[in-house]
Amino acid sequence: MPLPSDPPPLPFPDSGPERPTLKTIAAATGLAVATVSRALKDAPDIGEDTKRRVRETAARLGYRPNRAGVRLRTGKTNVIALVLSTETDVMNHTSRLIYSIASALRGTAYHLVVMPFFPDQDPMEPIRYLVETESADGVILNQTKEDDPRIRYMTERHFPFAAHGRTSMGLDHPYFDFDNEAFARLAVRTLVGRRRHRLLLVPPPRSHMYSRHMIYGFSDEAALLGAPFEIAATVTSDSGGDPVEAAVFARFAEPNAPDGLLLGSTTAAMAAIAAAERSGRLLGRDFDVVAKEAVPMLRRFRQDIIIIREDVGRAGEFLARALVAAIEKRDWADQQGLEVPDKVDMGPNGQTGERR
Repeated sequence: MPLPSDPPPLPFPDSGPERPTLKTIAAATGLAVATVSRALKDAPDIGEDTKRRVRETAARLGYRPNRAGVRLRTGKTNVIALVLSTETDVMNHTSRLIYSIASALRGTAYHLVVMPFFPDQDPMEPIRYLVETESADGVILNQTKEDDPRIRYMTERHFPFAAHGRTSMGLDHPYFDFDNEAFARLAVRTLVGRRRHRLLLVPPPRSHMYSRHMIYGFSDEAALLGAPFEIAATVTSDSGGDPVEAAVFARFAEPNAPDGLLLGSTTAAMAAIAAAERSGRLLGRDFDVVAKEAVPMLRRFRQDIIIIREDVGRAGEFLARALVAAIEKRDWADQQGLEVPDKVDMGPNGQTGERR
């Protein structure tokens, strides 16, 4: 018997308000528990209004799935892993890709984790870890290769994944890609149309599949139009600003300097312009630059840059939804998507060009 002066006993940690469950949401919305569950999983047979009502109610009630219980009951983690290289340019599409994937998963049962790997690390390491430990239900990866061991490994183990980029392996899997061959062809036609006759490409690393697409489109279109061209041999668009600037500056100091440049990244475009201007050239008068960008910033750097835009937001949303469908073994009509660029932003001193 406690004395009157003794403090009251502390409540047990779980004696507070009950944690909201699917039944709580069902009672609040008047829907069946199964309907609530499918709405939170973004099931295609549930209407968007119903999904929105369920998600808003879940957020208002503070609903969070019990991950330990979910894994015991279903064997799933409700986690999607985005595997990215740390050498990726900080000003390219990486931040936009993360944002768009996370936005597409918002309101679903799935959460996004980002797993980096380093330039000196085997790219297979994070993939093996995720598959062998079952730390995620599926993987999104980028910087695909022509014959990509990561994709072969996950395909052989029936582990769900989606790739930002294609391969030439003949395997059927979810992917979304930007058509870099079409991008390069459009850029070459634009430069030749502006009477640029000596073209230079600074491509992505040649081990990446999209680099091969870009190089082929650039070289083939230039040959078709009879424009002399060259491809940078000592640097890539991922080399960083200083090496690209040094290489382009050295090239402009040599005879027959290029007057039309195509760059595979935002940083490379800015570095190339700085190098050309340091050599005494004026952008828009002595040379032109075509660059691809996902996040608007180049126009703030120079008004006369020629820009072809990549919709990475569309890519991230597509990859997230396609992967969730693969995880849940649902039919998904559009497992593979390709963005084909057809417009060129010439800037305020030019005009918007469109492929005919």
